[in-house]
Amino acid sequence: MSNSTDLNDNKKKVRKINGFFGLISFSTILPLNIHTTIEEMALFTWIWPIIGALIGIIVGAFGFLIVDLFHLPILIAAAMIYSFSIWFTGFHHLDGLIDFGDGMMVHGSPEKKISVMRDKRVGTGGIAYLLMVGLISFAAIGSSPLVLIFYVLLISEMAAKMGIVTCATFSKAFPDGTGRPFIESMNKKMLLLSLIISLALGFLIFNIIGIVGIAMGLLSGAIIAFVSKKSFIWATGDVLGTSNEVARMLSLVIMVTLLLI
Repeated sequence: MSNSTDLNDNKKKVRKINGFFGLISFSTILPLNIHTTIEEMALFTWIWPIIGALIGIIVGAFGFLIVDLFHLPILIAAAMIYSFSIWFTGFHHLDGLIDFGDGMMVHGSPEKKISVMRDKRVGTGGIAYLLMVGLISFAAIGSSPLVLIFYVLLISEMAAKMGIVTCATFSKAFPDGTGRPFIESMNKKMLLLSLIISLALGFLIFNIIGIVGIAMGLLSGAIIAFVSKKSFIWATGDVLGTSNEVARMLSLVIMVTLLLI
């Protein structure tokens, strides 16, 4: 009986570990070959900003490489950095932003808007949202002080994931969708824990600018949650993806603005 209990406990621990690494795999293009479920990954939603820090280290290192070592022209470098960021994260969240843009352009019931969001076709709203967020993000990266590009990119990726965590906390999950487990796993206590850890890391990495960048991720997630409730009532994975892209964009904008004052 004891051996059976120990075996079950070990299986639970393995599933939890797989859930964490599964979330890393889900958040990037890294081929970790982890066998897990969305529900197991969702247990680690609160730690997503820490995974964002790992992503940020890689994106920041890429930015440092092409800016400080290869000395590429800043506009070309900014385009390559932003492209690398959305490529390394598998375009998952960018796809959500496009679908969100399509849904926001629809007049009618929340169910109709969500139906349009889930449509595989891309409309004018989706293209417009992609262009707006992409262009502003590109411009912010291109305006960043070159010697600080690594830190700006690192914090922006943490802020992007803080946007997801915050949006999930203040949203009502759509009954059918991949976003539901992530939304249902979050509450205000988990958000506070995630925020405290993220702010501490932000300060250690980039002092007050790091704190401001993370805080902007929090604010962005709350804004997208509010807009989602008003327009769709529920939130889906597309809404969470949108919060990631908007949080990264606004974090970049506020940090670069403060650095240039």
